[in-house]
Amino acid sequence: MLADFIAVNIEDARWATLDFEALAERACVATLTHLQIDPVLFEISLLACDDARIADLNAEFRAKPVPTNVLSWPALDRATPGKRPENPKPDPQGMPEELGDIAISYDTCAREADLADKPISDHVTHLLIHGVLHLLGYDHIFDQDAAIMEVLEGEVLGKLGISDPYRGEGV
Repeated sequence: MLADFIAVNIEDARWATLDFEALAERACVATLTHLQIDPVLFEISLLACDDARIADLNAEFRAKPVPTNVLSWPALDRATPGKRPENPKPDPQGMPEELGDIAISYDTCAREADLADKPISDHVTHLLIHGVLHLLGYDHIFDQDAAIMEVLEGEVLGKLGISDPYRGEGV
């Protein structure tokens, strides 16, 4: 059963072969708990789509009419270039706070996983972790910020028993 704080919209039936909802829950919960954020106090919306849909979204929001693996839309701009963003604060009334939306493309993920010779489920997990970090204000525009983000991704992946794609470290 999918955690209440994650809303999933599966537009491409191929995602069912990966049990996308379970992958999503695992990746989101692992990322938030690694950062000492209580997952039940926040909401994330996920769109599991194909290359055509993500290319449309990429064109609309980034003026890049090409497919990509993952896109994210933080509900609030939490970015702090050069350092780790502060964790979001829970709503004083106890209402879940929206972190934002993530879209992920099956076609691009499958192609990238095949090229990297790794299981698609591992690659998708990594990209979902990456997307959640973006929702929390992490970015990779500048080298220093990219290094922070890559270390966090590797730590969360390691806790899930998945190799670090940046350092080639196995589990």
